[in-house]
Amino acid sequence: MSEQGPAGGPDFATGARVADVPEGGLLAGRVGEEPVIVVRRGNDLFALDGTCTHYGGPLGEGIVEGETVRCPWHHACFDLRTGGVRGGPALSGVGPWEVEREGERFRIARRRSPAAAAGKSVEGPESVVIVGAGAAGCAAAVALRDAGYGGPVALLTAEPDLPYDRPNLSKDFLAGTASEDWIPLKPESFWRERDIDLRLGARVTEIDPRARRVALAGGASLSYGALLLATGAEPVRLSLPGGDLPHVRYLRSLADSRAIIAASARARRAVVLGASFIGLEAAASLAARGLAVHVAAPEERPLARVLGPEVGAFIQSLHEEHGVVFHLGRTASSIGPDRVVLDDGSWVDAELVVIGVGVRPSLELAERAGLAADRGVLVDERLRATAPGIYAAGDIARYPDPRSGELVRIEHWVVAQRQGRAAARNMLGLNEPFRAAPFFWSAHYDVTLSYVGRAAAWERVEVAGSLAARDAAVAYHRNGRVAALLTVGRDRISLEAEACMERGDEAGLSALIPRASGARANG
Repeated sequence: MSEQGPAGGPDFATGARVADVPEGGLLAGRVGEEPVIVVRRGNDLFALDGTCTHYGGPLGEGIVEGETVRCPWHHACFDLRTGGVRGGPALSGVGPWEVEREGERFRIARRRSPAAAAGKSVEGPESVVIVGAGAAGCAAAVALRDAGYGGPVALLTAEPDLPYDRPNLSKDFLAGTASEDWIPLKPESFWRERDIDLRLGARVTEIDPRARRVALAGGASLSYGALLLATGAEPVRLSLPGGDLPHVRYLRSLADSRAIIAASARARRAVVLGASFIGLEAAASLAARGLAVHVAAPEERPLARVLGPEVGAFIQSLHEEHGVVFHLGRTASSIGPDRVVLDDGSWVDAELVVIGVGVRPSLELAERAGLAADRGVLVDERLRATAPGIYAAGDIARYPDPRSGELVRIEHWVVAQRQGRAAARNMLGLNEPFRAAPFFWSAHYDVTLSYVGRAAAWERVEVAGSLAARDAAVAYHRNGRVAALLTVGRDRISLEAEACMERGDEAGLSALIPRASGARANG
């Protein structure tokens, strides 16, 4: 969890020159002590709060793309004119400011009331039911209200907790650097004030597409005009002796993270089975809590299949610098009360075992409802499933990737949020194909990896800069173009790559890869 420092730059309350704001760009400054950015497009000046509403990232270090400004940390996207959310992971907009033009100078004296998109009534279905209150479901509910939809919105979750920030279950919260009161996405009042019927502990048991009804455990049911399935994914569970012992944990929910935190207080040694993103983030967090941590995984390098051998080696060395011990090329054959036995007969002592070997989409409801599914719920470019009025978003949605034309299913928090927004807007007839470039971030100690695009396979990996120096851009080339870009310490390049992918600027994307001294190509 990070925050900006004190606001710097010119004080717009005392005035600044219009020429100081680059055309099509932004100038970061302040009004008193509050960070504010000013954007110039032609003769128009726009001013917005300079702090992202997601994690407090500095918008002044972001980029202007079209009618939006994007945060460098996690790529939240805001409307220049209103400050409203145009893309996740933010759920709330940034405040706009009134700009007073005085010839070749301008000043900012006061805030402006956000343009009330919610004040515009839009046509839509009789009611909306959203199954799942994770990233996609929450973003969809908020997007409906932001767009001016006034009909009933029910947001259903089987969990007992308010919707929460799932990425931090393996990051700051598990590491002990973020308190639990920081984990809910929004307080209960946020949902109530937007007239979103958030129902905790509401498990959907059946969907009847013909009657347009969902049945809940306990016998209740709800009708819908439009339905969003956002049921997410479940951890892949290992079947091995001792896998059901009480000190063996999976990490997917807030309850899981709480249980691991409680167990870590009683443990000195932990074993993580699986070198997935969540497994390695859990390893980093447990090491931060002072546990001796071992990671066992079948691959030769952690994450090499996803990110390539050089990035895998960098991640491994980063963890080893913090005392994590790897047992690579190994799987667990059994788990005992105080040890994990590996497939070569060796063992590792442990009072806590965390299993992170991947997830699978939660498709049971969709399949029982007769929706077409193939390794995910099949949807079109507007996220419509194969039954009228039903949409799917997030980890369960298999959708056409606009860059490759392939059907893909992507398990990223930000992708889920953006799909939820897109599905909601398409429910309202806004007819917006989902074209957002996939993006995720992964935190390991004080190093954050940012990844934009998708490269399930590649012909060439190009490394520019130095991974060891935490300053690098790694391009994954496939079919003659950059399919994905990973950055460490180069947030702006990551943002620019995302923008190039979304507007189809392949030449601009290729030009982003620095050909600086030290860049080298690896097959």
